[in-house]
Amino acid sequence: MDFKLEGHMAPKFYGATTVGERGQVVIPAEARRDLELVPSTKLLVFGTHDRGGIVITKADSFADFLTKAIDMMSRFEEMLKSDIEPPQKSD
Repeated sequence: MDFKLEGHMAPKFYGATTVGERGQVVIPAEARRDLELVPSTKLLVFGTHDRGGIVITKADSFADFLTKAIDMMSRFEEMLKSDIEPPQKSD
Protein backbone atom coordinates (compact mmCIF):
# COMPACT_ATOMS: atom_id res chain seq x y z
CA MET A 1 0.00 0.00 0.00
CA ASP A 2 1.28 3.49 -0.87
CA PHE A 3 0.80 6.44 1.45
CA LYS A 4 0.87 10.15 0.60
CA LEU A 5 3.57 12.09 2.43
CA GLU A 6 3.54 15.89 2.07
CA GLY A 7 2.17 15.75 -1.46
CA HIS A 8 4.51 12.94 -2.51
CA MET A 9 4.28 9.21 -2.35
CA ALA A 10 6.01 7.70 0.64
CA PRO A 11 8.98 5.48 -0.17
CA LYS A 12 8.02 1.95 -1.19
CA PHE A 13 9.75 -1.15 0.19
CA TYR A 14 10.54 -3.50 -2.68
CA GLY A 15 12.23 -6.28 -0.73
CA ALA A 16 15.71 -7.26 0.34
CA THR A 17 18.87 -8.01 -1.59
CA THR A 18 22.30 -9.35 -0.68
CA VAL A 19 25.71 -8.03 -1.66
CA GLY A 20 27.46 -10.67 -3.73
CA GLU A 21 31.14 -11.62 -3.64
CA ARG A 22 31.92 -9.05 -6.36
CA GLY A 23 30.04 -6.26 -4.53
CA GLN A 24 27.02 -6.44 -6.79
CA VAL A 25 23.38 -6.25 -5.73
CA VAL A 26 20.23 -7.19 -7.62
CA ILE A 27 17.49 -4.57 -7.78
CA PRO A 28 14.12 -6.31 -7.45
CA ALA A 29 12.20 -6.65 -10.73
CA GLU A 30 9.19 -4.66 -9.46
CA ALA A 31 11.47 -1.74 -8.55
CA ARG A 32 13.14 -1.89 -11.96
CA ARG A 33 9.71 -1.78 -13.64
CA ASP A 34 8.28 0.99 -11.41
CA LEU A 35 11.40 3.16 -11.66
CA GLU A 36 12.03 2.39 -15.34
CA LEU A 37 15.52 1.06 -14.69
CA VAL A 38 16.78 -0.46 -17.91
CA PRO A 39 20.27 -1.57 -18.92
CA SER A 40 22.57 1.48 -19.18
CA THR A 41 20.48 3.56 -16.72
CA LYS A 42 22.96 5.69 -14.78
CA LEU A 43 22.62 5.48 -10.99
CA LEU A 44 24.21 7.55 -8.24
CA VAL A 45 25.12 5.94 -4.91
CA PHE A 46 25.34 8.00 -1.71
CA GLY A 47 26.34 6.77 1.73
CA THR A 48 26.11 8.14 5.23
CA HIS A 49 29.26 9.07 7.13
CA ASP A 50 28.47 6.68 9.95
CA ARG A 51 28.13 3.75 7.51
CA GLY A 52 24.45 3.48 8.41
CA GLY A 53 23.02 3.23 4.94
CA ILE A 54 23.08 4.06 1.27
CA VAL A 55 20.76 5.79 -1.18
CA ILE A 56 20.66 4.87 -4.85
CA THR A 57 18.93 7.25 -7.26
CA LYS A 58 18.68 7.69 -11.00
CA ALA A 59 21.20 10.27 -12.18
CA ASP A 60 18.68 12.14 -14.33
CA SER A 61 16.20 12.36 -11.44
CA PHE A 62 18.90 13.73 -9.16
CA ALA A 63 19.98 16.29 -11.74
CA ASP A 64 16.36 17.48 -12.00
CA PHE A 65 16.13 17.69 -8.19
CA LEU A 66 19.33 19.77 -8.04
CA THR A 67 18.10 22.12 -10.75
CA LYS A 68 14.84 22.73 -8.85
CA ALA A 69 16.68 23.14 -5.52
CA ILE A 70 19.11 25.69 -7.00
CA ASP A 71 16.19 27.62 -8.52
CA MET A 72 14.39 27.64 -5.17
CA MET A 73 17.52 28.81 -3.32
CA SER A 74 17.97 31.63 -5.84
CA ARG A 75 14.37 32.79 -5.29
CA PHE A 76 14.84 32.70 -1.50
CA GLU A 77 18.05 34.67 -1.85
CA GLU A 78 16.25 37.29 -3.95
CA MET A 79 13.48 37.56 -1.34
CA LEU A 80 16.02 38.03 1.45
CA LYS A 81 17.89 40.70 -0.48
CA SER A 82 14.72 42.66 -1.23
CA ASP A 83 13.18 42.17 2.24
CA ILE A 84 10.05 40.65 0.70
CA GLU A 85 8.14 38.34 2.97
CA PRO A 86 7.71 34.85 1.51
CA PRO A 87 4.12 33.99 0.55
CA GLN A 88 2.11 32.35 3.34
CA LYS A 89 0.72 28.87 2.82
CA SER A 90 -3.04 28.85 2.42
CA ASP A 91 -5.04 26.03 3.97
